[in-house]
Amino acid sequence: MFDWGFNATKLKPQLKMAVHRFQMASNKKAALLKQNMREVAVLLSEDPPKEEKARIKAEALIRDDYMIEAYDILSLNCELLSERIKLIQHSKECPPDLVSCISTLIYAAPRVDIPELTVIRKQFKAKYGKQFEENAMKNAGGVLNERVVTKLSVQPPAAFLVQTYLEQICEKYEVDWSPTHRLSASEMGEPMRPPSGFSVPIGQGTGLGAQISAHTGMTVNGDDEITYDGGQSLPPPHAPVVSGEPFVPGSNNSNGKGDFSEPDIYIPSAPGQSQGSLTVSQNGSANANKNEPPAAPAAQPFVPPYDDKSGDDNDNDQDENGGESGGNDMGGGAPSNGVAPGGSGSSSSYNDLAARFETLKNL
Repeated sequence: MFDWGFNATKLKPQLKMAVHRFQMASNKKAALLKQNMREVAVLLSEDPPKEEKARIKAEALIRDDYMIEAYDILSLNCELLSERIKLIQHSKECPPDLVSCISTLIYAAPRVDIPELTVIRKQFKAKYGKQFEENAMKNAGGVLNERVVTKLSVQPPAAFLVQTYLEQICEKYEVDWSPTHRLSASEMGEPMRPPSGFSVPIGQGTGLGAQISAHTGMTVNGDDEITYDGGQSLPPPHAPVVSGEPFVPGSNNSNGKGDFSEPDIYIPSAPGQSQGSLTVSQNGSANANKNEPPAAPAAQPFVPPYDDKSGDDNDNDQDENGGESGGNDMGGGAPSNGVAPGGSGSSSSYNDLAARFETLKNL
């Protein structure tokens, strides 16, 4: 039911379809490359130029250029194999002049976005065996196309090539730009350094970068160092200096900066005191402070209001007790004028009390 073997009738259409797929992918990438080149030119034409972002985009341009080159070479290999399909079909072993071509297609199948290459790889694996496929993936004997291997490599391009792309783009779009950081001889063959942020302006969110730089003297140079020039109005920040001497409560340090003594306590003077308020320091001594404002007068004691009703009841009780005692006193030789001992009341008041006493007795 399933044909897992080699089929020349199925292989040839896949080769021709792969040729058209490579052409479409190349045209699409070429159109995107032109748009990306304009974006790089715009980045370098800004003030200040966004050089680091332009370098990253230039690296993507190089990667797309590499991919287009690999597509063109692989497309040529597919055209050659479709023309020699009869030779492949009737040959038990792979022809020596086609080993490099077939091995390169097998190697590139998982590294490009061309679905037809996956089918082509399976057909050649069914034709020449699994060992042939493994040798192609490992580049055993160096049979692969070196240019295709280089273009499909995951290694980033050299920094010198990235800078050359930027210079050529500026020349094409007439942008006046020169690199901030010149590459040394050892850096030309190495990959581009990671971005350090020297092309990012200061205070770009608020738009006050120029004012901040002029006020503080803070600038960012190509070595990613924040520096201060000699004419700034604010000094560079410094870390606070902490003294190494241990803290002793109640004692002062020799430099005069470690006085941690408790403040004096202000005590207002009494209402009748004329010297002013007193100030009690930590050692307990009191000093008159004549410059303090006069204190408020002392509050008077609270006296509850007089209740007439309760007073009448108390008078009644006192009258009863007073009447009895008064009778005893009179029997014992009280004065005839009716005044209680030690009192100053009149005879009329005494008569009233006697009348009230008699009334209470009859109840």
